[in-house]
Amino acid sequence: MEALIEVTELTKRYGDTLAVNGVDLTVRPGEVYGFLGPNGAGKTTTLRILTGLIRPTSGAVRVLGGTPGSPDVLGRTGSMIESPAFYPYLSGLDNLRLLAEYAEVSRQRVDEVLELVDLKERSKDRFSTYSLGMKQRLGVAAALLKDPELVILDEPTNGLDPAGMRDMRRLIRELGSDGRTVLLSSHLLGEVQQICDRVGIIDSGRMVAEHNVDELRGEQELLVRAEPQQQAQAVLSSLLGSGAVHRYDETLRVQVDPTRAAEINRVLVEAGIAVSELHSAERALEDLFFELTANE
Repeated sequence: MEALIEVTELTKRYGDTLAVNGVDLTVRPGEVYGFLGPNGAGKTTTLRILTGLIRPTSGAVRVLGGTPGSPDVLGRTGSMIESPAFYPYLSGLDNLRLLAEYAEVSRQRVDEVLELVDLKERSKDRFSTYSLGMKQRLGVAAALLKDPELVILDEPTNGLDPAGMRDMRRLIRELGSDGRTVLLSSHLLGEVQQICDRVGIIDSGRMVAEHNVDELRGEQELLVRAEPQQQAQAVLSSLLGSGAVHRYDETLRVQVDPTRAAEINRVLVEAGIAVSELHSAERALEDLFFELTANE
């Protein structure tokens, strides 16, 4: 299957700063691909290159079979990079109508995308009165105006409340299931696990790993809070191996199937250890990065 995005040895340098360092990235048709990394990892710089906003220092980049930023590629791509910018004195509706005019899109499509992002009721209010989350949703609406084949979204849930985040995740899943290809960046591990098919992980400008979401979900852990902690760590290391038990502040993270929680609790209690907390835990993004880069 021919890739919609192909990136090979992508590098972007700003003076002495290497913002993107030899990134390889492939996004296949019809998938929702999560570009995961902490703030400052190089995600936005990479997306700006893919949309033709900046040029790479070196490397090869193909988007939809063409050059990023070319008229044909732009006509088939919808994007929201960083904070969406609109005329503050115009309403959300008028901002989208203006964009639709330039893109030769019908006004009916404007109404459709406002409905998709749940902004219909506030569409006639000035953009300057919108909350951060509403501005974010209007940016996604603008990205969908042309009914694009490829959608590129930079931190689409930024500024949204929990209900808004849930609705945005639902929308992105629907875009993927509707035959579009979606590339989205995020610093939230839990977010991409819920909506993405594959995940690329970038850290300090370098692509450090690429996983299917099922592989990420397969990394299961138990969080254990017990006293004395050092003795609890020794008991669990003896049971599971030292590599499966890690200390984080006042807790232990144990890489084991959560269905063994009762067994873990019993072993600790029989060893005279007081267990005050024991539950399944999703690995923190920082923990995942540490494991991936520890030997580099």
